[in-house]
Amino acid sequence: METLSANFDLGSSITKPLIKPTSKSLFSCKFPSIYRGKTPRFSAQAFGRKEPPIAQLKKKKDFLGENENLVKWVRKGVIGLAAALSLCQSPALAESLTVAFPVSHTPEVNTVQRTLVEAWGLIRETFVDPTFNHQDWDLKLQQTMVEMFPLRSEDAAYSKVRGMLSTLGDPYTRIISPKEYQTFRIGSDGNLQGVGLFVSVEPNTGHLVVLSCVENSPAARAGIHEGDVLLQINGERLDGVDSETAAQKLRGPAGTIVTVKVHRGNGTGVSGYQEVKLPREVIKLSPIFSAIIPHKMPDGRLLKTGYVKLSSFSQSAATDMENTIQDMENQGVQSYILDLRNNPASLVTAGLDVAQIWLDGDETLVNTIDRNGNMAPISMVNGHAVTHDPLVVLVNEGSASASEILAGALHDNGRAILVGHKTFGKGKIQSVTQLRDGSALFVTVAKYLSPALHDIDQVGITPDIQCTVDMLNSPKDTIKEISASSSSLEADSCIIVAEHELDIQESEGSAS
Repeated sequence: METLSANFDLGSSITKPLIKPTSKSLFSCKFPSIYRGKTPRFSAQAFGRKEPPIAQLKKKKDFLGENENLVKWVRKGVIGLAAALSLCQSPALAESLTVAFPVSHTPEVNTVQRTLVEAWGLIRETFVDPTFNHQDWDLKLQQTMVEMFPLRSEDAAYSKVRGMLSTLGDPYTRIISPKEYQTFRIGSDGNLQGVGLFVSVEPNTGHLVVLSCVENSPAARAGIHEGDVLLQINGERLDGVDSETAAQKLRGPAGTIVTVKVHRGNGTGVSGYQEVKLPREVIKLSPIFSAIIPHKMPDGRLLKTGYVKLSSFSQSAATDMENTIQDMENQGVQSYILDLRNNPASLVTAGLDVAQIWLDGDETLVNTIDRNGNMAPISMVNGHAVTHDPLVVLVNEGSASASEILAGALHDNGRAILVGHKTFGKGKIQSVTQLRDGSALFVTVAKYLSPALHDIDQVGITPDIQCTVDMLNSPKDTIKEISASSSSLEADSCIIVAEHELDIQESEGSAS
């Protein structure tokens, strides 16, 4: 994503200065014209020590009424650093407005204020909702900048930024600190130190819900399951805490202990509250687990099904999967089960890369809808699938985001049958931008629809076939001679159903 640049802009005239010339630093600039026809009103950047003041007012009646205390601060010389925000001249506007805002004397808070303006500009340019949840986004910057002035700590300042972002009504648009961003990057690279929990904010309730646990992780060994609600971490309530902040609290040096409190009862057989102490460990997020399941058809033929579990979309996911599939092809595998259950996703681009392993030609992978309602397909260009063997994709309520994009791409292009349970329903795409202070801004920039134009957001994808306990009565003679490496898969009802569907496809193919 393009980073906003900043340039000094005094405006064309000054009619009435509010403060006298000073040698103190100012905070002023202009965003470039990247707003696709919309004139930006506010801008800011730091300047050196001997710049003239930018406090001026051409249209002041409403501003003075709403900002009486601020103007008093300016006139009394309280402000050592001023934030100049400009209402720029355009052919459609007869007036321009330039006003001064107070910026903290505390260096740490001052840095966050600069980050605030940078984040505000990126959201103004790219956020999927052009009404910003039906509010004046320019005024929101003004209010937040003033609220930051008396603060004395970086944490308090970041809290104000997060408060501003929360008014957008989108739990996925958020800012994380430089330290949190470094941890996020480590996690997307495939390794972290923590307890092995994937959590997400449930949009309707605001609760932090467990999407999945890394196999054999401290959380999994403690009996935490998908669907559990995370209530407290080390005694701290999590009301209003976003998923990345919660994940940061769970992470830490290997060997340390974190105490979590969860509410259970979503299909786990145990209800009520549970508090457990979890040791942090080095969690290796290998995204691929695979096994070959040999079985005999009713006519006596021996077939091999390749089972591939994709637990996350890390940077290496597509390469790892392509290598796995190629190795299975070399071993004579004739059909595949791709397991996306409890995959909360991470990198959407990785999901698109994985789709291209299974598809040919110029197929559409997903349709995006921007803030102006314009729909644009993301399509392959002269793709070549690694294999054309029959494919079943397993999904459930823990399959989200890139998992849903991948499942939708394979299903709607006629490449795969979906088996399992309805998916999570996260039909929004976020951009991640590292800001100048090392923090990172996640912004929802688009909604997406499946290739067949199915809306996924807060709806999810309903599979072709639900796998339930009563389906274990399906023919068992198709599942024999399970290898030792895949014996743990034998009791999985969804895998049994998937194999049955693959056998039907194989039989129909043989008959034709």
